[in-house]
Amino acid sequence: MGSAQSGEQQELFLDDLQVGQRFVSGTHALDAEQIRAFARQFDPQGFHLDDEAAKDTLFEGLAASGWHTAAITMKLNVQGGLPFRGGIVGAGGEIRWPRPTRPGDVLHVESEVVEITPSRTNPARGIATVRSETRNQKGEVVQVLTAKLVLPRRPASG
Repeated sequence: MGSAQSGEQQELFLDDLQVGQRFVSGTHALDAEQIRAFARQFDPQGFHLDDEAAKDTLFEGLAASGWHTAAITMKLNVQGGLPFRGGIVGAGGEIRWPRPTRPGDVLHVESEVVEITPSRTNPARGIATVRSETRNQKGEVVQVLTAKLVLPRRPASG
């Protein structure tokens, strides 16, 4: 399956997906002010707020909160990175940040369907497990999110 990046995407049901199917989002450019604004509101730690304070930390410079990277990932997926019918509804998952997101990074998300499980108790829906890598402009992975997403099944015609 090719990438699903186009101006007019159809929304996909669980039944439309295949293991190995890939999706690529648009991009988001991140600057220092966005990093500081998010941190002031949601993660007010020095390495997210102050360039000088950040130099003497594990990050060795200003870095976005992992939760900021996660929020950008969600935005990119909602805006077309994962064109799923009914939206992107999470039922759990795992997240990791292998490297910091920095001012000047231009992020995009590359996602792959890794498992499809129709519900045993509700025939109208199921779970798609999707692994999403958020990458910067150098192709470096800054976040890996494996999420179980609830999707509707295609309605029976009749």
